[in-house]
Amino acid sequence: MFRRTFWFTTGVAAGVWATTKVNRKLAKLTPESLALQAADRAVIAGRKVKLFALDVRDGMAHREAALKDALGLTAAPPAPEHRALPGQRHLVAIDPQHTNHSYTRKEDH
Repeated sequence: MFRRTFWFTTGVAAGVWATTKVNRKLAKLTPESLALQAADRAVIAGRKVKLFALDVRDGMAHREAALKDALGLTAAPPAPEHRALPGQRHLVAIDPQHTNHSYTRKEDH
């Protein structure tokens, strides 16, 4: 009697385990589950691409700095000379020294 109970329990346990395993596999094959898996993989791939792009950008910055050092381009540009401002300009139209006395208002007509 004990043998029968043991094998019956073992069979039930094996059946429950197999049914659970099959149901999980079938649940993974539903369209919604496949879409979620694809979306998760796309997000992971996007993160990997972003990390790669950041690594490339860092490498480019380091290489650019090394090239600028090698070419001597890292020195600060020379400071501009401080020049005095030019003097105030006089407008010729109102400067009495430059008036044209031959011009009369009658010539406008």
